[in-house]
Formats: sequence, structure tokens, C-alpha cells
Amino acid sequence: MLRLISIVFLLTLSTVSHGEIEKFASPCETSICFHWWPKLPIISGWHQDKEQSFSNSINAQAPEGFTFSNAETVIYAKAIYKPREPKQTSLEELINRDINDFKTQDPTINVSNPTEINTKGNIPLKSFSFSPMQNGNWEQVTYGEEGDFYLIFTISSRSKQGYDKSINDYRKFINEYTINP
Repeated sequence: MLRLISIVFLLTLSTVSHGEIEKFASPCETSICFHWWPKLPIISGWHQDKEQSFSNSINAQAPEGFTFSNAETVIYAKAIYKPREPKQTSLEELINRDINDFKTQDPTINVSNPTEINTKGNIPLKSFSFSPMQNGNWEQVTYGEEGDFYLIFTISSRSKQGYDKSINDYRKFINEYTINP
């Protein structure tokens, strides 16, 4: 009975958000699973794939008519809770680790110099594009912080054409996102 009360209590917290971070608790096989991700605006032509969002703890967006799994191009946003990553001491460290991970997976990948994409409140976020020399996905990854969370926004496409077709929508997701202090 106590477990049921705990689950109900945690599920009532699921609509509470930190700024624009959505938090959810759901029963898993043997425990309670916590999920959090940036709350993205509704962009015409895109929908949230809730199954993949909960499966991967990301806000998974797919083009209308597709799922996150079968779409050529997807957009997703992730919130990393800083206290769960005590070895990660700064946003710069997170960015450097990510870039190193990309280069480890594909030493020939081209990483752009950083650019900025502004949020709705005109807060600049650091953005990098990753383009394969041979095989792989075309991606742009944008990094920021919001309170106790690191934010990561990503567009990933299996083709350059898919990337080019959706990059403006990706920027819209970020341009309409509000970071609350």
C-alpha cells in the first residue's frame, strides 16, 4: 500500500516543471523511473513521439507521418540533471566530452566552429554541426544550461538533404524555447 501511495505521489509531481524542464515519474520493472527533458514548443509539421521520449528520456520529435524510429530526420532535446553527473563540472567540459565522443566514433567527422542560436529570451546557446566525410548522420548539437540542468538540443539526419530541409525547424524549436533562471 505504501508503494502505491508513493507511486501516486510521484505521478502527481509529473506535471511540476523547473522552468521549462518537464519532469515525469513512471513505474518501471522494479522501481520508479524519472524522466526530464526540455519542454519544446509545438512546431507545425512535427509531433512528440511519447514512446521514444520515455524510452530514451528525451523529448523526441519526429516529422508528421513518421515515428522517431523510422524518420529520416529527427529532433530531440535532453536535460541532464547536474547532481547526477558530479564529475561533469561545467558546460564546456560537457561540450568537449561530446565532441571527443563524436571524433572517437568517427575520426574523419567534420566539426564546425561554434555558432550561437538564441532562445526566446535572447539567451545565446553554443551550437556545433557534425558532418560525416563518409557514412553517418548529419547533426547539429546545441548546448545550454538552465538551473540544475545542462540542455542539449539535437537534429540528426541520415542525409544532407534531410538535414537541410529541417534545420530551420530545429532553429525554431530553440528560438521559441524559454530558459528560466
